[in-house]
Amino acid sequence: MRGRDGLTLSHAWAEGMRTKHGIHLHGFPNAFMVQISQGANLVANVPHNFTEAAKTIAMIVRHALDGGYREVEVTHEAQDAWMELLFSAPMLGVIGSPDCTPGYYNNEGQPGRVDWFLGYPGGAAAYFEYLDGWRNKGDFAGLEFR
Repeated sequence: MRGRDGLTLSHAWAEGMRTKHGIHLHGFPNAFMVQISQGANLVANVPHNFTEAAKTIAMIVRHALDGGYREVEVTHEAQDAWMELLFSAPMLGVIGSPDCTPGYYNNEGQPGRVDWFLGYPGGAAAYFEYLDGWRNKGDFAGLEFR
């Protein structure tokens, strides 16, 4: 995937996955991720996560169309703030510790943070409640519409 000025996703994430809500990527206007990382995460009901992401994306697209905008993109500051919140989670380091048997969840035992495995610190239900409030507020804080 290529974003603004030819930026590749692999280059943007060379030091680790970075999003806002697990959906928005700075440097990639009009790109939306629909996946489980950096949102509710660790939720057994994966379709619920996808449904919430779809509702959010649909409301953002509707807002862009209604406002005559051609692009929507998360700000770098909003993405960084989201990542700081995720890294504040007390579970960080419990799952995916490099001391565990090497495998998928700890980057084959390599040191460092497993950014894709992060989730909302309050858990899935709290994330869904937060996301519902964020999107229904209607200003889509942290996103730029151009």
